[in-house]
Amino acid sequence: MTRSKLHKRSLAVHAGTRRSQYGEMAEAMFMTQGFVYEDAAQAEARFQKVGDDEFIYARYGNPTNRMFEDRIAALEGTEDAFATTSGMAAVNGALMSVCRSGSHIVAARALFGSNLYLLDVLQRFGVEVTLVDGTDLDQWRAAVRDGTTAVFFESVSNPTLEVIDIAAVSDIAHAHGAMVMVDNVFATPVFSRAVEQGADVVIYSTTKHIDGAGRALGGVICGSKQYVREVAEPYVKHSGGAISPFNAWLMLTGLTTMELRVRSMADSAAAIAGALSGHPKLSKLIYPGLADHPQHDLAMAQMGSGGTMLALEIVGGKDEAFKVLDRLELVLISNNLGDAKSIITHPATTTHQRLSEEERARLGISPGLVRLSVGLEHPDDLIADLTQALE
Repeated sequence: MTRSKLHKRSLAVHAGTRRSQYGEMAEAMFMTQGFVYEDAAQAEARFQKVGDDEFIYARYGNPTNRMFEDRIAALEGTEDAFATTSGMAAVNGALMSVCRSGSHIVAARALFGSNLYLLDVLQRFGVEVTLVDGTDLDQWRAAVRDGTTAVFFESVSNPTLEVIDIAAVSDIAHAHGAMVMVDNVFATPVFSRAVEQGADVVIYSTTKHIDGAGRALGGVICGSKQYVREVAEPYVKHSGGAISPFNAWLMLTGLTTMELRVRSMADSAAAIAGALSGHPKLSKLIYPGLADHPQHDLAMAQMGSGGTMLALEIVGGKDEAFKVLDRLELVLISNNLGDAKSIITHPATTTHQRLSEEERARLGISPGLVRLSVGLEHPDDLIADLTQALE
């Protein structure tokens, strides 16, 4: 059956599979840094032009990595993909490969702390960066201009869960010839329709929902074959950011169960949001699946789900937030997300601690805000744990 006829759930199990002469059922893990040529002429020919199923060096490509890249590209609806050592290696590769001194990037202000740091690094090398409020389309219109290289944003922001209108921002960017780069981690490939909505490049930290078990780092850049192979890949492979075959193999196994896991997590997140909404110890509960979320209608149209993440603002600020975190018995304190285990984080003192107090306030990251990544535990148990900690 052709790729276009299969559901994502089937693609996540079968797309991109390569079998050796042994006909193995599970995807093979090729733990090799180099490849042998039949003769010197073959080596010369391969360095001049690498075929679709030919490899030179593990930093350039590997059969296991290629299976993962083909599979995630099939899921995302892009022509190609390149897997990287981490999510931030993917963001770095996507942006750095198109930028040079004098380039102009327009980015949403509400970003993961490391994404903001990378934008600072770009500015040190002469790249002009304009930050906008991502949900304000007028600010995008005012900032994007002819000659803008790319726009960059998280489709759902970390940690305050703002939802960016991918289609509208893409229309603005494309009218000026700018590329649209979307960090799509919170949306996940399960709920993503980013390419259909106008994104040119879709970036994931595969460390999160794709692995789903807290085992390994990884990232991936998805886009057109021309962009991935002629722009992103040369930068990433020469700067050393290619994924390990072992980690790529773990990501492949993660993909097979990803849809089941993510949909279950999202159902639980919705149940938790409904149960805790209006709790007297919470000054705010942010969940795109709730009707009171400012971009609820957009989230439903864009993703069809509220996702697996919540943000809770606890009355009493940092001290009370810490007390709640310390009282939790089932939910774990960590700074990862998308894991089978539920995880809670205090962004102001962890993921966004390098920002000034004024910058955090502007982003809505208050001292009492915590980010909750909902796992695969029974939602009733999670609700009970969160409730006892709050009370």
